[in-house]
Amino acid sequence: MSDSLKMIIGIIGGTGELGSGLAKAWARAGHHVVIGSRSRDKAIGFAETLGPGVTGADNAEAARAADIIVLTVPFSNHAATIAEIRDAVQGKIVVDATVPLVPPKVSLVQLPAAGSAAQIAQGLLGDGVRVVSAFHNVGAAKLHAFGRAECDVLVFGDDKEARNKVVELAGAVATRGIAGGSLANSAAAEALTSVLIWINRHYKVAGAGIAITGLGDANLA
Repeated sequence: MSDSLKMIIGIIGGTGELGSGLAKAWARAGHHVVIGSRSRDKAIGFAETLGPGVTGADNAEAARAADIIVLTVPFSNHAATIAEIRDAVQGKIVVDATVPLVPPKVSLVQLPAAGSAAQIAQGLLGDGVRVVSAFHNVGAAKLHAFGRAECDVLVFGDDKEARNKVVELAGAVATRGIAGGSLANSAAAEALTSVLIWINRHYKVAGAGIAITGLGDANLA
């Protein structure tokens, strides 16, 4: 990867399973990754376990340092974390991987009244932030075991340029990224996560994913 294509990626919630799996995959692809946590010391210590190319910071520091920010926090912490980084992400792309799971019935689709977690994020962050939604259906276990997930990543966003950047980033962690239309369409992928959790439990597998057929050699942007 040329230096001009390398990015600093800030992963908010980067000490979790999905965040740390994405961090390792993007670092291997040549990007610099800053994992964020509410505890700066925790993030720094955890980053040292993820290998070269990964550093740690508190959430606001990670957001300020990054070219693009990826939010990988539980839905219960979603609004509070966004408030924590709101000022630091103005003018940037924020990728929201949050799924509105409602324990204990996480295999039951329960979308918020606003439509999706991504739409909530856009409303909280304001028009100065380009919110893109992706990585909901990427199995963290596969990222840690194999370095990438054998699935397609659906990418949603109202800003085409921002959406296309995330489609490219998805190719480093999964089979490919595929544009899925406007941010409102994120509700489909967020809902699908509960379906995949049910499938994993029913068939006793880890990391069931999705694949979109029929695209051939189409331009995926």
